[in-house]
Formats: sequence, structure tokens, C-alpha cells
Amino acid sequence: MAAQGLTTVQAQERLQQYGKNCLPKPRRNSFLRLFLLQFRSAFIYVLLVAVIVCLLLGQLINAFFISAVLLINALIGTIQEYSAQQAADSLAHMVPQQSRVVRDGHPILLSSEELVPGDWVMLNSGDRIGADIRLKQSNQFQVDESALTGESISVSNKQQAFAGTLVTHGRAEGEVMATGIKTQIGQIAKLVHQGEHTKPPLMQRIDQFTLRIAIAILIIIAFIFGLTLLRGAALSEVFLLGVALAVSAIPEGLPAAITVALAIGMKRMAKANVIVRKLVAVEALGSCTFIASDKTGTLTVNEMTIGQIWLANDQLYDVTGEGVSPTGRVYRHGHGSPVNLHDESDLKQLVTAGILANEAHLVFEGDKVHADGDGVDLAFLALGHKLKALTDKEGKPLTLFPYESEKGFSASVNATEAGPELSVKGAVEKLLPMCSLNKEMQQGILSQTHSMAKRGYRVLALAHGKGTPLDDHFSDLHFLGLVAMSDPLRPDAISAVAACRQAKIKVAMITGDHPATALTLSRQLKVADETDSAITGQELEQARQQDINAFDRLVANHRVFARVKPKQKMEITESLIRQGEFVAMTGDGVNDAPALKHAHVGIAMGLRGTDVARESASLVLTDDKFSSIVKGIIEGRVVYNNIRKVIYLLISTGAAEIFLFILSVLFALPIPLFPLQILWLNIVTNGVQDVALAFEPAEGRELSQAPRSPKEPIFDRLMLERVCSSALTMGLVAFTLFASSLHMGMDEVEARNLTLMLMVLFENVHALNSRSEHRSLLRTPLFSNPILLIGILVAQGIHIGAMYTPGLSDALQLSPISLNQWLVLLITASVLFLVDEAHKKYWHTKHHPKSAVSIAEHPRE
Repeated sequence: MAAQGLTTVQAQERLQQYGKNCLPKPRRNSFLRLFLLQFRSAFIYVLLVAVIVCLLLGQLINAFFISAVLLINALIGTIQEYSAQQAADSLAHMVPQQSRVVRDGHPILLSSEELVPGDWVMLNSGDRIGADIRLKQSNQFQVDESALTGESISVSNKQQAFAGTLVTHGRAEGEVMATGIKTQIGQIAKLVHQGEHTKPPLMQRIDQFTLRIAIAILIIIAFIFGLTLLRGAALSEVFLLGVALAVSAIPEGLPAAITVALAIGMKRMAKANVIVRKLVAVEALGSCTFIASDKTGTLTVNEMTIGQIWLANDQLYDVTGEGVSPTGRVYRHGHGSPVNLHDESDLKQLVTAGILANEAHLVFEGDKVHADGDGVDLAFLALGHKLKALTDKEGKPLTLFPYESEKGFSASVNATEAGPELSVKGAVEKLLPMCSLNKEMQQGILSQTHSMAKRGYRVLALAHGKGTPLDDHFSDLHFLGLVAMSDPLRPDAISAVAACRQAKIKVAMITGDHPATALTLSRQLKVADETDSAITGQELEQARQQDINAFDRLVANHRVFARVKPKQKMEITESLIRQGEFVAMTGDGVNDAPALKHAHVGIAMGLRGTDVARESASLVLTDDKFSSIVKGIIEGRVVYNNIRKVIYLLISTGAAEIFLFILSVLFALPIPLFPLQILWLNIVTNGVQDVALAFEPAEGRELSQAPRSPKEPIFDRLMLERVCSSALTMGLVAFTLFASSLHMGMDEVEARNLTLMLMVLFENVHALNSRSEHRSLLRTPLFSNPILLIGILVAQGIHIGAMYTPGLSDALQLSPISLNQWLVLLITASVLFLVDEAHKKYWHTKHHPKSAVSIAEHPRE
């Protein structure tokens, strides 16, 4: 760090002067445009034809009412989509782009929106640059300027760095020149907001589904239309029947209800610390069959402490384990003993090398701790502070070789009393070739490394040398020793992995750590057992050179991958996909971006993840916990299940109305319900209840289900059976009531009035049946979804109120019914409950033949 930066007061003054560092927002659909887009649907086109037919027949009331329903549905859909759009915007702000700046003499992380001209910014690989910066220092610095130039090749630039570009390699520091609209990209801001416009697979399948339904409706209408004409019915009556059929079969509220379900899912995931960046992930996460997880910070707490130090002279020290997090929290792991560096020159030299080959910042000011940087670097600084390892005369920096994952080490040239000295720390395999060691010494070091790694330690080697090298190809270094660092498993990680096993989801650990370390921790997590082994990046490379099948077999048969290069993470992802897995991949670095993009679901770390990793991912974990992935999987499955519930409710009620009409035509009876009454039925009952179903909570069995295939049709065998059984029941019972009422001498108006009330009650009961595809309604907590209960009461209340409302009752041809009639109709509608319970028990018995216990006794099966 070479500058003091601005003070907090100066920064606030400049923020007032220049405003927030924001680019023009991308153009969002206006409320009016969203409203007009609601009419772009196959369902709506059929209803518009119905309006035209009504106008041609002089049925002005029907035409007006159908138009009114179309407008109401469009308005509901608009409000829901607008709310979802606003929710997506608010969720996006939960993972803001951040910049590392120097304020009041200390580096801190703050939102890039708070950058002001004059700020001193520190850039690392993986950062998205938040403002135009005049570089003052740079080290192996490369930038991807494709957002500006369209060229994806990284370029070296030692003078300027521009907002919106990505740091792909190295480090740099500099002063902010311009922010917001004044930046280069601010002048061409539209390039920044090029986003995806592809519909998620779920929405594509629903669009195809609705199109097929519309075609089927037209075919059925044409058949009944012709049959009725052959019987000599008047043309106007036939057209009216066609309109009624079209209106009855079309689930007008389906798009709005699905939008609500997805929006609710996004909000629930956010509460589980999972931010959805791409809508496809809400559905896709529920299909996940394989999670490839990073170790550090995801399965572990990412709190590095130095537990043991082994010197080249074979001395072993247990060190008091204290560390400092990047937020400044001091923590302690283990029970080592304090070490005194007095007369321990070899130990001091090793600790000093770890402090010098370091990019972190740690300052203790009384009770305050200013910390910034990687956990490994901070652990060395914390140990150095405790042991007072570095004097003021040592360590003036001359050259820094920053850590990059593909290199596996970091180094620094510092001015000491004895002249320039090179300090290096990194992976043991990387440092051994740099040191002057014979085979026996190398074997001893590797043996000690393996011994430490088997106890779950992360092991680093340290070395030093003299002089100032021209590049990072070091040689003839003096090996100093090994440092064993502990990073405990997260308390919730073991139970989260167990939950994945229960959900038939495979878990693999992919890490750059030593194979023994990875295997030990994997066994503690139950990711691997005692018979499993760890596969190294070198073994993967050898298998890939042999042939792709050998590589795939190696990946398929192992769950622990160690010393893996960033490119190999992507290759593992591709291999798993070739083998038919639906892969969720975690990552945090710039080199993880390809793997995140290639996976079905890319999951980036929100706390320690780089900007490029977050932007490449579909999901962002705001707490970096593996258990949050599991929570996201649960919520993803809940969303998909709720969408199925909504579709089942709407399609089965529409099919019931169609069946009711078909029976009336076959038995030469009058139309059982007018188009106006059907529209009323659909908008008052389904229009309230379908949206309420989208609020259904988890049933508790989500993790006991195997992952569904992403190619699985929404309308599968289970839904087909349920739709048929419920539709036939409702249609047949309603037809029986209508026909018997006419047979007993009731006029058509009174018979339709009773039939309409029965259909309203049917749909109230059906909404309750729709709460679960497998679990008995008797075992479903009644008040777990109060919104649905309120919706049922509201739907029933609105219909009863319409019977007593002048004008509305006349238009709908409604009249009040007695309490006794209502109770008889309610009991009649309860038949649907018995039929649905019987089908659930039948399905359970058929698909669980070994179980003699009913689903009512095992509601979560």
C-alpha cells in the first residue's frame, strides 16, 4: 500500500459533489408495456375470437364481460410481473459490486457506487473495475477490456484502467479519475446492459404446453360445433356453445400464477442466503443431481490459523492458533503453546518469510483491528504480530510476485540489512523444484507434508534466497520449512452433506489443497469413506491425455479431487454433464468463471468471491456456506412443486367444465352454464386460489425425493391421472345435478344457479386437494398457508355476495339459495375430497408396493 487515500470526510464531500458512481440503468419494461405484453398468449387469442363472435351474435353483455375479464387478468399479470421485476432489482442490490480502497490510511471494501474521484483503489485479479483509474503501480497486471472494445483478449496496461473491465491477472493500485457517466463506459453505457433475454426452460415448456392446450380446445370445439349443427341447432346457439367451451377450458390465470410462484421462490431463496441472478436457476436447482464444491470457505469456515511449524532441521513447533478475519474479528483455534523467537533464528526466518511474501494488511490500534486480504496471508501477519517477528529495519518491499491460482505460490523481494532477499511461500510441490535439495531431503519433506495433511492441516512450504530475480522462475532457494494451517469444517457442513445424500444428490470436493488434507476432511464430511482415494490434477491430466473415456471413468469413480488446476474444474464439469449429471458448481475466483458458466447451475461465493465469478454464476451465496446450497435446492423444489400444483388446479377445473358441456351435448340438454357464468367462475375462484397456491410452504419431503429429470414433462403420468380423476368427478357430479334439476321441473335459470354454486364449492375443495400431490389433506397442516384459506373464503364470499347484488346478479342470472341447499351442495362437493384421497392412496400403493402402510400414516412419503 503506497498511499493514505482520502479521509472519510473528504470522500463524503466528493460524493456530494460528483454523485454516486452509477451508470444509466438498463431500460425496463414500463407498466404500460407489461400490460400490453399480457395479451401475447395463445389463450388470450382464443378469448379475443370469442369476443368477436359474441359481438357478431349481438351478445353485447357476454362480449363486454369477456373483455372485462381479459382486462382484469392483464392487470393482475402486469402487477405481478412488475412486482417481480422490482423484486429482481432489489435482490441484485443484495450482491453489490465492491472495490478495495484506502480510506483514512487503511484498505477497506466498499460498494463501487461510493467511489469518488481521488480515491486510491487497489486492484486484484478477478475484480471488476468500478471507475476509470490512473494507475500508479502495477505488477503483472492484465485486463479484459471486452466490455469496451469487444475483444476478449486480455491486455497489459500500466497507465490506465477503465470502469467495467475485468482484472484477469496481477495487481495494481491507482487514483480514480472519473466515475459514473464521466467514465469511458458511461459514454457507451448500453454495452454494459446487454443481458439475456432467453426464457428459462420451464417457461418455454409452459408456452408449448399452453399452445397445445389451445389447439386441443379448438379441435374439441370444432367437434362439438359440428355435432350440434348436425342435430339441427340454431347457428347462434352453436356459436354461443363454442364460446362457452373456449372460455371454460382456458386457464386465464396461469401466466400470472407462475410469475408469482417464481417471484416468491426468489424471495425465499434470498432469505436462505441464496441470491438468484438468473431466473432459470430457480427451476434448475431443483434438478441438481451433483454438487461439485470448493473446500475453503464453503465446507470450512475460512478462518486460517497456524497450528504447527516444521523446520528444515526437523524441529516441530506447536503454535498458539490465533487468526484475524478480513472483517477484523480475532479468533482462535486449537490449543498450541506460545513460542518465543529469542535465539530461534531459523523459526524467525521462516515466520519473517511468510510475513514478507504477503499481500494482506493488518494493523492493531488499541481495541480496533484493521484487516484486509486473504485468510492465509492474514494468519501469517497475526502470528508475526503475536511473536513480534519483524523489526522496523526489515522488510522494505522492492518487488511483489502476487499469488495466482495457476502458479500456486507468492513471493516478494525485500530490502534487508544483508541486501535484497527473496521470500516465497506456496504449495509444497511448487516450491521443492525451486530449492537446492537432494532426493533424500525432498522425500523427508514430502513425508512430513503427508503426515500433517493426514491430520486435516493445509500445508504450505516456505523458502528464501538472495538477489533480485527478473521473473518468477526461481531456483537455488534455501528451503525453510513447512507451516500447517487449520481451517475447521463449518458446523453445518456435515449435516448439509447428509441432507444431499438423502436427496440422492452426489457431492464432490474439488480443491487445490494436498490430497491427504482433502481426503481427511472429505471423510469427516462423509463425502468419502475409508475405501475412497483422492485424485490429483496430475492424474486427471494423464487420464485426459490417454483418452476422454478414461478421464470420464476417473471422474465418475471419485468424489475427492485435489491439487486441481482451474481449467480442470471446468473439465470435471463437462465430464459430469457428459455422464448425464445435472451439475451445480461452486467457485470464487476469476479462473472459476468458465466452470461456473459451463455448469447447469453456477454458484458463486458472495463474501470472498470475485466480481467475475459472481457475474458468471446463476446463484450467489451471501454467506458462502454449503448448507445454503442445500436450502436453495429445497426452495427450488418447492417452487417447481407449487407450479405443478397451480397447473393441476387450473387444468383439471377447465377439463371438468369441458366434460360437463360434452355430457350436456351428448344428452341433448341445454348449455349448463353460460359463458358469462364460466368466466365468473374462473375469475372469482381460480383467479384467487391459484395465486394463493403459489405461497404453499415446503411439505417437508423435498429432500426425500430423487432429483427430477430436467427433461421431465410437467404433464406427467401422475398429473394426468389426477386431472382425469378430478375432472371426471366434478364434471359428472355437476352434470347429474343439472340434469336431475331439470328433470324435477326446475327451470334452466335455477338449475344453472345451483350448478354454478356446486362448481364454486368444487373448486374450493379442489384448491385444498391441490396442496400436495402425495400427502393426505388430513395430514397437511391446515394453517401452514393462511393465504389459501383466506382466498377460499374470499372466493366463496364474493359469489354469495353476487347473489344479493342488484345488476350483477341479473347479468350472471344468479339468485340466493337456502342454507340447506348450500349444505347439501357442500356435502356433494366433498365427494371430490374422497376421490382425491383414494387416488393418493392408490398411487402410493402402486409405486411403493413393499409398504403396507397407508399414505395417511406416512404423510411425508
